[in-house]
Formats: sequence, C-alpha cells, structure tokens
Amino acid sequence: MSEASDFYGLDATLTSDEQQVRDVVRRFVRDRILPRAGALWQAGEFPREVIGEMAELGLYGPSLPEQYGGAGLSGTAYGLMMRELEYGDSGLRSFASVQSGLAMYAIYRWGSEEQRLQYLPKMAAGDVIGCFGLTEPDAGSDPASMQTRARRRGDGYVLSGAKRWITNGSLAQLAVVWAKDEEDVIRGFIVPTDRPGFLARDIKTKASMRMSVTSELFLDGVEVSASELLPEARGLSGPLSCLTQARYGIAWGTVGAAMACLEEAIAYTGSRVAFGRPIAATQMVQERLVDMTSEVARMQLAAFRLGQLYQSGDLRHQQVSLAKRDNARGALTVARMARELLGGNGITTDYSPMRHAANLETVDTYEGTYEVHTLIVGREITGQNAF
Repeated sequence: MSEASDFYGLDATLTSDEQQVRDVVRRFVRDRILPRAGALWQAGEFPREVIGEMAELGLYGPSLPEQYGGAGLSGTAYGLMMRELEYGDSGLRSFASVQSGLAMYAIYRWGSEEQRLQYLPKMAAGDVIGCFGLTEPDAGSDPASMQTRARRRGDGYVLSGAKRWITNGSLAQLAVVWAKDEEDVIRGFIVPTDRPGFLARDIKTKASMRMSVTSELFLDGVEVSASELLPEARGLSGPLSCLTQARYGIAWGTVGAAMACLEEAIAYTGSRVAFGRPIAATQMVQERLVDMTSEVARMQLAAFRLGQLYQSGDLRHQQVSLAKRDNARGALTVARMARELLGGNGITTDYSPMRHAANLETVDTYEGTYEVHTLIVGREITGQNAF
C-alpha cells in the first residue's frame, strides 16, 4: 500500500486481529478480483463463484455473536472488510454489505430468537443469500410513502407490491420485505424467494455498479406465515436502523475505492513521461495528487472515528449520515481526479478510476442521497426539520 494511502499511519493503530482481517481480505481481493475486475464490470457479471469463499473468510455478519454464525468482531474490523472489498469494486462490497448490514442485521435486530437461529447461521455460511426490499419505483428518499401492502389472511399475511433497485435480488433465497399492514404500520417480513407470486427481474441498463446484481422485485399475492413476520419491527425505525448499519459500511467502503484510485494515479504519473520527464515531476500534477491524498486522509479519519464510536456503543445515526455523505462524495471526487490524471487511458477499464467513478455515482446516491443526509445532519444541528 502506498504511503499516501495511509498518510497519518492510522493502520498502525489497529489491533493484531484487525490487522489480520485487513490482510486476509486484501489478499483475497488482489488475488481473486482485481485481475478480472474490469472484465467482470464490462460484462455486467457478479463473480458468483466467490460467494462461498467470502463466507469462509467470515465476510457475512462478522460483527454478530458467534451463536448466530458471526465472529463478534469489532466495528473497525467490519469496516476494514468493507474498505478492502471496495478497493476491488463497489459491487463486491455491496454484495457483502447487503447480506450483513441489511438482511442479516434486520433478522438479528428485529427478529425472534427462533428466526435468528433458523436463518443467520445459514446466511453467515453463504448457504442462504439475502436481499432487502425497501425502495420502490415511487418511494426512494421517502420510504414512508411505500405502496407495498400486507393484508391479513388467517394466521398469516398476503404481500402485494413492487420494489426496485434491490441489490442481490435475483441471487437471493430470502428477501426481507417491508410493507404496510392494514393499519398503515410498516412491518418487516422474511420472504423465501421461491414462494409463489414472487418474481425478481434484473435491471440490465445500468452504466454503474455493473458488477453488482440489481433487481426489481414483484410480489403478487405472496403468502407468508405469522412465523415469517419480524415481530419486533413496527414503523419506519425498523428499516432505518438497518440502513444505518449499511451506511456505516459505505463510509468505510468508499475509503477503499478512493485509496485504489490514489495509488493508481501515483503509479501512473510516476511512470508516464511527457516532455522528457515523468508528469509527477510537474507542479500541477503534484498539487492534484496532494489534493487527493488530503481527501483520502480526511475520509480515513472519519471512518476510524466511526469505528471507535461503534465499538463504544455511542454511535448515532446522524454521525453515520455525515460520514456517508462526505465519504461517498469525497471518493467520487478522488476517482474523477485520478481519471483525469490518467488521460486517455483513464477512460478504459484496463485501469480502475473510470470504473470506480462510475460505481461511485451510484454509491453517492443510494442508501440516502447527499441531499437527504444533508437534511438529516441539518435537523440534528439546528433542531429544525427541513424535509
């Protein structure tokens, strides 16, 4: 790793366990993903063959207790996993982030003990992949306006509606679906995806996050039993708590994408000769590289502080919002700057910046747009709701 990628030496503060986690995931990404990342992205393919390998590395639900298949790792260790995965590609991190921070966390936080024991160990082992059905075609930044409905039928429910922009949708054997009941209360349901009336259809027109599987979900009278209702989730606090977990992972993951772009820009400008010298020996290029280094260092400081707050139990969702907002936008800025420094080569997938920049356009938008997080933090510091 380039010294510029850890300018303040933050990795030196890691525990031995955290260092081991970082190194194991880093080797996996560099050996199994980076050599073909550009080709996978261009083909719009997720490397399904690594799902089991990722489970063996403990990448699914690593911070959950051991009885549910997790390892009880620190919040920083989980963040480092996300950082190293997104160094490879945002789609790779999204796969693990949705499995852990959304689907598994929803069951852990809002499910019954029977549900935790039934589903979480299988999900941690990669035997069951989950997705998270919240966003709808007409309900993104305003999830409270969702139209998916859950009607009582006997001891169970019948779900009807549509979800959109669902990561892992067609890969999943289990969907955590949020719907309004007959009292307009938002409830969560564990829905096996082989249930009659359930359909996942992939979105094929993406020019971003092409390594990620992104789907629409259609629920046409899907029947679920009372045992598949998340009993503790009532209202918008259920799905929003899961989003906080996922946004935490994004705040760390985007650091990895920015690090990859910075390192490639330094290597490229050091070897690219123009007018008789490496372009890194020019003042304009050095200024650009220092601007990128400064941004990456700022992003890292925010992520490491979030890890401390996560571990102490003092983390507030508004703090996660600020870090997601700033780190996603910061990584996008770094990727664009790296693309410029690589000139014409920067627009190819032979190098990473264009791919990262395209992906980060999505990351800047999903799990709460820059503007939504601005209003969340604005409400926190002023006490005034501007939504």
